[in-house]
Amino acid sequence: MTELDATHDPALRSWVGSANDPQTDFPIQNLPLGRFKPRLVDDHYHPLARRATDEIWRIGVAIGDQVLDLRQAVVHCPWPREAEALIAPLAAGDLNRFMALGADARRALRAALSKALREGSDQGPFLDLCLVPQDQAVMSLPCAIGDYTDFFTGIHHATAVGKLFRPDTPLLANYKWVPIGYHGRVSSIGISGETVRRPHGQFKVPDVEVPQFGPSRRLDYELELGVFVGTGNELGRPKTMAQAEQDWFGIVLLNDWSARDVQAWEYQPLGPFLAKSFATTISPWIVTQEALAPFRRPFTRPEGDPQPLPYLDSDPNRASGAIDMKLEVWLQSAAMRERGDAPHRLMQSNFSDAYWTVAQMLAHHTVNGCNLRPGDLLGTGTLSGPAEGQGGSLLELSAGGKRPLTLPGGETRTFLQDGDRVILRAFCEAPGARRIGLGECEGTVQPALAWPAGA
Repeated sequence: MTELDATHDPALRSWVGSANDPQTDFPIQNLPLGRFKPRLVDDHYHPLARRATDEIWRIGVAIGDQVLDLRQAVVHCPWPREAEALIAPLAAGDLNRFMALGADARRALRAALSKALREGSDQGPFLDLCLVPQDQAVMSLPCAIGDYTDFFTGIHHATAVGKLFRPDTPLLANYKWVPIGYHGRVSSIGISGETVRRPHGQFKVPDVEVPQFGPSRRLDYELELGVFVGTGNELGRPKTMAQAEQDWFGIVLLNDWSARDVQAWEYQPLGPFLAKSFATTISPWIVTQEALAPFRRPFTRPEGDPQPLPYLDSDPNRASGAIDMKLEVWLQSAAMRERGDAPHRLMQSNFSDAYWTVAQMLAHHTVNGCNLRPGDLLGTGTLSGPAEGQGGSLLELSAGGKRPLTLPGGETRTFLQDGDRVILRAFCEAPGARRIGLGECEGTVQPALAWPAGA
């Protein structure tokens, strides 16, 4: 497990003023990585005349409301030799190559960035020239995602949804023994801010013998986290829990958009297919596991539940496998935007309520010899809370469409309507630690295309 060090000091301040705001998601104690390029093609906001032709994707560091451009930082700022070598692949926009370097490289880069960005740093005057306002940064997927697996670690979501379909046995017999997952679709993963087109599909209405085809009528979101793999493993060589804990690189927010009517009709016997593959949205900034160290908590099972099998168990995982992270879903309808109303919070839950930890997901994925690679993505599954109103999807909050939610202004929702903007947020806070966040994962629903497309 990552130990606390000088980079976690809650009293640490940055020469980037906005990073010292107590409510920022990106103080100097965070330092997440993302892939971007400048939005503007002129330099009216920046002292370096380089924007007109400098359009190459590069990795940046979120610090307050700014982005530290590592492509410029490696050119215009002196660095220790080790740090300069670590920044090189990031300056070239190749986060996968950096991920492959492993945990020691992550920690060394974090220490170098923390030293360079703190108050009084000798590198500050050089790096001040390498800042880009976040609102002038075009973000992309942070790395090349080779494979995507979605797990089912939220036991409260699994129970709530199970009750809708199997009131007497909401959890299947394997749930408490094995981290369940399915292989997702990489090609439709997008970055926060993109629109999501309502999908077409086949679904069956109750009491109607023949299934129908058309735009989904029960479009939903799912509140999840996404975990990026670091070094990965060779084919045929599973990871132990200790290796899995070292290997996961960091976390983003993830919205696993779902067509519930299509899902209900297609998912037996092979699981999710077209109901999930039309869109998945992630937040742009990867918060590394090192930044999350102050918020690690003991991982425990409820009394009477089976303990994990030995290959999914370890003393460090029991001591600090869970992560205390608050998760939220906000919604803003088209009518709310027209009136100027702010988004409305629908729920809040916590990642520490998940039934399986990050290391357990990663170790289990490799136990059969499956090879994971740098940049592979693991979804946690929907992260609901145990209490009423903590459902991580509208399917839960509306009890399968039977209990509409009321929004400010009197609108109601059972499932998403066209024009709805869904925003996921997450943050960690604890006594003796600086609050950090993951930023936002946002998407707006667009109407379905006419069928056939373009007609």
